[in-house]
Amino acid sequence: MQKEKRTIFERLLGTVRLEEDEYGTSSNSILKKNAFESSAHTQLQSDKDNFDINEHIEEGQLSVDMYETDKEIIIEAMIAGVRPDDIQLNITRDQVTIRGKRESNTQVNENNYFIKELFWGAFARTVNLPHEIIIEEADAIEKHGLLIVRLPKLDKNRQSKIRVKSI
Repeated sequence: MQKEKRTIFERLLGTVRLEEDEYGTSSNSILKKNAFESSAHTQLQSDKDNFDINEHIEEGQLSVDMYETDKEIIIEAMIAGVRPDDIQLNITRDQVTIRGKRESNTQVNENNYFIKELFWGAFARTVNLPHEIIIEEADAIEKHGLLIVRLPKLDKNRQSKIRVKSI
């Protein structure tokens, strides 16, 4: 009898295929199910013990839209509640990083909230650009809480004729 290859889910979850009888039940299903649950519980507990929430949550991720026109790449992000002076843009020829911090201006006890969905604190986003850009001509504006970053594309096909001078 040829052994069947395990599926990706079986490999990731550590499950085992069980031989079914004519009624669709497995003779060892309870034993194997308990062994799997015990293994999964041990792994989850180990992950929980090694996880420090303050170590992993430093900055929120800023949502962005990125699109292109014939001559430029445009990145847009909602930054309502953030002063333009509190935004930092780092630009290279092939990557843009936007960082900032949104400060809460209210002091409310956590127990008094019914719904708390707004993000307050530091945020950042790095995007890889699909084309090289001209860094010196990049421009960023904020309009009604929308950050618009315009990045002129580098034209690699642009040619120029140079006249040779005699000295």
